[in-house]
Amino acid sequence: MTPVNLFAGSYLDRRAEARLREDWLAEARGDTHTIYICMREAAALVRPGNLAGTTHVAFLSGADPRVAGTVDPERIVLLGWYRDQRCLLVDLPAEHAIEARGETFAELRPLAAELPVDEAGLIAYARALQLWRANHRHCGRCGTPTNSTRAGHARRCPACGHESFPRLDPAIIVLVHTGDSALLGRQASWQPGRYSTIAGFVEPGESLEDAVRREVREETGITAREIAYHSSQPWPFPSSLMLGFTARADRATPVPHDGELEDARWFDRAELLDGSVLLPPRESISRRLIDGWLHDAA
Repeated sequence: MTPVNLFAGSYLDRRAEARLREDWLAEARGDTHTIYICMREAAALVRPGNLAGTTHVAFLSGADPRVAGTVDPERIVLLGWYRDQRCLLVDLPAEHAIEARGETFAELRPLAAELPVDEAGLIAYARALQLWRANHRHCGRCGTPTNSTRAGHARRCPACGHESFPRLDPAIIVLVHTGDSALLGRQASWQPGRYSTIAGFVEPGESLEDAVRREVREETGITAREIAYHSSQPWPFPSSLMLGFTARADRATPVPHDGELEDARWFDRAELLDGSVLLPPRESISRRLIDGWLHDAA
């Protein structure tokens, strides 16, 4: 079965048709079961959980004075139905401070492992939308300030009528192996000892398989073959969709070409299991690819 990676899964009923209703916000405001999540500059409002090392999204009700009629409707987005409750994103301006006792605005990436998986997915979705909206406040065609439409999922230019929708940046990520050894690389900015799988953005006019071959060759000089799809992971840092693959290759000496990596090496299974190599965090698709290969090799 295809594994479900962090930030993916059926945690939300999006009900895209509800975005087309002109009265969607009035309906949401009138529904006493509607819940609200708040974000400010890509950070989400969270509160500590009951167990040490756990965190939860700070879900607010419509009666909460911090969101009750005080926010510009242009800054509200219908996310969908979460745990059978209508859920809205409130995109707060940078100067807006609404933390109650124990609450704080926090970035998703360091908190991902502390949140319940469905809450992490919800915040990943909200973060990607919030960042897209922040970067598309003006029309890319004529420069006029745009208006929020489709319950926050589109922006329309009042001057030329151009409408833009959220876009993703597809990126491949691949575990290249020989069967007995795996090819990993490291960037100079990473902490000492960390190695990870090969990754890079898909270019225009390029298939995913072509992107795998190109990125592996550019970054390591190795020729990838027998490419197989593994799984995907939304990665809103800021707007990527990671498309995971495995590939076989002959064990030639890696030679980094494009400056992305400072080192690339073949590792055998024992090296990756004994703790001498610092691997990516377990919530990443990169680690899922590595662990999957290690399991298959067992």
